[in-house]
Amino acid sequence: MNTFTLWLILLVLQFSLCAISYKLFGITGLYVWIGAAVIIANIQVLKNVELLGLSATLGNAIYGSINLSTDLINEKYGKEFSKKAVYLGFFTLLSFTFIMQLVLKIPPSANDFAQAPMKTLFSFLPRLSAGSLIAFLISQLSDVYLFELIRKIFPSRGALWIRHHGRTLVSQLIDSVIFVLIAFWGVYPVDALWQIMLSTYLIKALSAFLDTPFVYLMRSLHPVWELGAQYDK
Repeated sequence: MNTFTLWLILLVLQFSLCAISYKLFGITGLYVWIGAAVIIANIQVLKNVELLGLSATLGNAIYGSINLSTDLINEKYGKEFSKKAVYLGFFTLLSFTFIMQLVLKIPPSANDFAQAPMKTLFSFLPRLSAGSLIAFLISQLSDVYLFELIRKIFPSRGALWIRHHGRTLVSQLIDSVIFVLIAFWGVYPVDALWQIMLSTYLIKALSAFLDTPFVYLMRSLHPVWELGAQYDK
């Protein structure tokens, strides 16, 4: 199988697991999924692949499921619950970053085999960590408010795809620009920065369009175990 086919399989798998988490556990399942997804995304982002002739990171795939989750929460439960999901994701990512930096500082034993690969994976440069955290918080909060703004203009149930894609095209542009500027400004030439921004944004936009069936499917689902059912609008 070629790289793009495998990437599509990974994308569908992650969207499907997100839908299953919601079906089983409701909004609580989405909160847990978002917390796990931000950690997985920041591990996957270290692996670069070539998709459609563009250099991209695998983290963009599961990042799409975070956008899917926050949009569904906003659609079914409201803006305030969607904002909680964003703050939860930010806190989880911040905690993960601090914990792993401390873990790497603890001297390994003579028999240890994990320190070297863990250091390769988790000794992020400060700028990369800062760029990821700041871009996530700003873009996801923008996502929440954009979704609400577009819903006022296109309020019908059938216009969910407009709300979903409209906010994605804007918020993911914000995310891509902020992350690349913080992480790579002064490291790469300006022309290279634009190419990185473009490829990152295009892959995220493609992921968002491919998740359209899932956002409609998940809106129609009735969770098996919904602790927050009283808040469902």
